[in-house]
Amino acid sequence: MGIFSRLKTLISSNVNDLISKAENPEKMLNQLLIEMNEQLIEAKRAVALAIADEKKLERETLNHQEQVRAWEQKAILAVKAQKDDLAKEALIRKQEYEKTCLEYKKQWDGQRASTGQLKEALRELQSKIEDAQRKKNLLIARAKRAEAQEKIQNTISSISGNRSAFNAFERISQKVDQMEARAEASKELEDLSADSSLEKRFAELEKSGSSADLLLAELKEKMKALPETGGSAGSP
Repeated sequence: MGIFSRLKTLISSNVNDLISKAENPEKMLNQLLIEMNEQLIEAKRAVALAIADEKKLERETLNHQEQVRAWEQKAILAVKAQKDDLAKEALIRKQEYEKTCLEYKKQWDGQRASTGQLKEALRELQSKIEDAQRKKNLLIARAKRAEAQEKIQNTISSISGNRSAFNAFERISQKVDQMEARAEASKELEDLSADSSLEKRFAELEKSGSSADLLLAELKEKMKALPETGGSAGSP
């Protein structure tokens, strides 16, 4: 099972590295699937080696079992031939093979159990990779939607946060209003000054005209009071 623990660590490391560097989710997912399939190939090799070891232990176990039976037959043959010394040697050899056979059988059983677990883990890993392949397009679509939503939110935040520009625009607008008001006030004052000057001129004119009439009337009255000299006054 150690191989799958190492594979899990390696995959997690690669995934974290890809995620931290990724700018394109689609490219990242494709790369992840490549990594997963590469690890799957390595895992299959590891399982194949485990199966090969299991088969080797099985052969050794069966071979030792055969040797146990063979030396037992030899001991029986020696007893029948009344050669007890050979029978003892055969039985000792049989006992040695039995002990070794038990060790091989123990290792074979352990390896067979481990191989079964490896096969199951391999099937689970393969199933997860197939599931990841099926979900890839969905994840890409979700990533693109999230990216679009982020851009929209950033735009909204930028618009909402850029109050200084709008405030400046409003201040400039108020200043222009004030400038226009001052200009209108200046024009109105100028018009009032012009009207006042014109009225003053007419008043002076009226005043001057009235004085002349009085002077003329006075002159005429004065002339009436004088004796008429006519032309005789000027005759020699």
